Amino acid sequence: MPSNKPRILRIINRLNLGGPTFNAAYLSKYLETDFDTMLVSGMKDDAEESSEFIVKNLDLHPVYIPEMYRELNPLRDYKSYYKLKNIIETFKPDIVHTHAAKAGAVGRLAAHHCGVKHIVHTYHGHVFHGYFSPAKTRFFLEIERYLATKTSKIIALSKSQKEELSDTYKIAPADKFEIIQLGFDLKKFTEDLPSKREAFREQYQIKADEIAIGIIGRLVPIKNHEMFLRAVHYVSTMTSKKIKAVIVGDGEERLKMEQLANELGLLSQDSHNKNTRVVFTGWRKDVDVCNAGLDIICLTSKNEGTPVSLIEAQASGKPIVSTRVGGIEDIVIENKTALLCKSEDIAQFSSHLLQLVERTELRSKMSNLGVDHVLSHFSYQRLCSDMATLYKSMLAG
Repeated sequence: MPSNKPRILRIINRLNLGGPTFNAAYLSKYLETDFDTMLVSGMKDDAEESSEFIVKNLDLHPVYIPEMYRELNPLRDYKSYYKLKNIIETFKPDIVHTHAAKAGAVGRLAAHHCGVKHIVHTYHGHVFHGYFSPAKTRFFLEIERYLATKTSKIIALSKSQKEELSDTYKIAPADKFEIIQLGFDLKKFTEDLPSKREAFREQYQIKADEIAIGIIGRLVPIKNHEMFLRAVHYVSTMTSKKIKAVIVGDGEERLKMEQLANELGLLSQDSHNKNTRVVFTGWRKDVDVCNAGLDIICLTSKNEGTPVSLIEAQASGKPIVSTRVGGIEDIVIENKTALLCKSEDIAQFSSHLLQLVERTELRSKMSNLGVDHVLSHFSYQRLCSDMATLYKSMLAG
């Protein structure tokens, strides 16, 4: 029997590990009482780790569009657009909600051309700084400004992201934006920490008296892992404490970072080398286990949206050293749960990292504050409630 509930067509770039996948999955699953949702996804890059397990664990069954990839490709993008039009004409959604750039481009155009009245787009980040040449950046800015004119509401994940998109990049007037922060099921990051810590540290030969400094994410230029390695090298020359760096993730910069680690004397993990200072773990889905095994978590990005890794780090009770980019200031409490510096300021970043390595009591204090902060602000229940309120107000209006 057909349902009388409003229909939401949710379109996401790809199911890779990260905040967008969790966001789309939780909204698809936990709004099912009030809305009928169809989840449509593009394809992840070969170098990225799949997060299909997230939707499978929630018993979701996305519709995949094989032609929809992150990279610009006119022929594939047109095929994606055409397939999305067919889906829209068949499903007849009341609201089309797109997540991230490629899904936002082809999805919003298809929805507009099919006459969908309510079109919503979520920015999980942007490519207007640190990714492309000035000419290419201007091209993408003009596309986003045009798409914004076809959009009913734009979701920003933080106040600073909204201000950046509306005031700095002039994507759309401020009143077209809504701020709805990310939300997650953070329970696993607070449970069984001693056993997870022991298992992780045993696997990577991290001794009980070593301070493990970790960074989690794709090994790509925008994440600036070089800064992380150089900061670890600096700290290793300035402290008498034993430290070990752990790089969790993979990507196109893997070989380059391994070579840099060797040049700096931070030898990669090797069963024959007990003095290694850095471990490359590759992709791991059990980030809760990784966090439990670490003592400090870092982020060195030149540009970010709202990095999930820092929300999860605080839920795990880990102090943070990070660059001050994107929406980071909206998810941490500066000088209480995280020490922040300007993008690419390696001197300040290194100084902050050394401070945390040297001061055990500071790490402990920041750990306790971080847990309380994220559990009260970043639950998936709050995310779903906020989004349902927005949808209902749009449909009523």
